[in-house]
Amino acid sequence: MTEHDNSQVIVGSFELVDIPALGIKQSIAKVDTGAYSGALHCSQIKETISTSGQKALYIVPSDNYAHSLETTDYIVTYVRSSTGHRVKRYLIDVDIVVQNQTYEIRIGLSDRSSMKHEILIGRRFLRQNEMLVDVNVNEKYDTDGGRSLL
Repeated sequence: MTEHDNSQVIVGSFELVDIPALGIKQSIAKVDTGAYSGALHCSQIKETISTSGQKALYIVPSDNYAHSLETTDYIVTYVRSSTGHRVKRYLIDVDIVVQNQTYEIRIGLSDRSSMKHEILIGRRFLRQNEMLVDVNVNEKYDTDGGRSLL
């Protein structure tokens, strides 16, 4: 077991988060140390051409059309899916509020409608912000079983 200093933030496997720029408030995010990057559910993600003629990305975060967004500030990358296929992924930088602190996160946009949680926080974010994960923190948000015995 390694030592940690008391200034490090300790998060649970699940955290209540806000992403103000996208109108997301008090959403339970899954903290996944097995995932490198984070992900955010968007019901629509498409490349378009902005009114200024630049490539742009149009998204509808978490099925919230009132907070749809068109941005020219995004990154295109390819990731390997859980099935081993290369998938095109769009990334944006946004502020996320975790435990009443605001952090910047680079987050991938994807259709997570089949997932239990619309936001996934990966280990890149945890490392950048020197966060530790304690599975006993926020246990009340763990609807997969909590402390039940096998």
